[in-house]
Amino acid sequence: MKSRVLFNIIISRYGLWIAGLLCLIGVWLVFRPARIIEEDKDWRYVKSFGIRLPMRYGVHGIDVSRHNSQINWKRVRQMEAEGVRLQFVFIKATEGATLTDRHFVKNWREAGKSGLRRGAYHFYHPTRDPQKQANNFIKRVDLEAGDFAPVLDFEVINGQPKDKVIDGLRLWLELVEDHYNVRPIIYTNGNLYRNYIKGNLDDYPLWIADYSNTHLRDYNPDKLYLWQHNQSGWVQGIRGRVDFNVFVMEPERMNEICL
Repeated sequence: MKSRVLFNIIISRYGLWIAGLLCLIGVWLVFRPARIIEEDKDWRYVKSFGIRLPMRYGVHGIDVSRHNSQINWKRVRQMEAEGVRLQFVFIKATEGATLTDRHFVKNWREAGKSGLRRGAYHFYHPTRDPQKQANNFIKRVDLEAGDFAPVLDFEVINGQPKDKVIDGLRLWLELVEDHYNVRPIIYTNGNLYRNYIKGNLDDYPLWIADYSNTHLRDYNPDKLYLWQHNQSGWVQGIRGRVDFNVFVMEPERMNEICL
């Protein structure tokens, strides 16, 4: 009896609120699956690459560093699976104030010979002098017409204050832009984008690493050009796992982020 009285009291006081909540849950259950299906329908598992690819985008590419060891660029360029051929590659060039990727020179040369559109990136350390880091990249990377703009790879904070990190990133970007006469691309993940890039460095083209979503609604569509959607693909001519990317703008807009 007491439980029934208590139930009646709850219903009388919170009935409308509970009904509204149940209505919202019902709507969510009806439309959420449709949204997921809409987001997922263009993804296809491509056995040769060993991953699902977002097939709604037509321009696919990879990024590599010394961790991928020796690369057979001819095999990379010739690989085709289910209508997909890799069309671009980003290659690690430098890190910090003094380091150079030991495979950069060969990778840069051979990727160019293979016909892949190529780009070079710098791994940024907030604890190092940003001017010296910019000079490290500039001294070692010669870009030609058709190459991608330089890329600032921003993945670590190293315990530095937010203002110092942002100021350092901005200085690197400005120095590199002045040298190559093209606005650099910022590569980062969703968390660092929201906390450091968004609202501070919004004028720069964005390359986002996001493996958990099948959509890109969390990012500025006017500045997002590249999406690293998987880090576990396979490519003929490369040992081990490879990062996969797509160009998310219309293909003819690629020149906007190239020399």
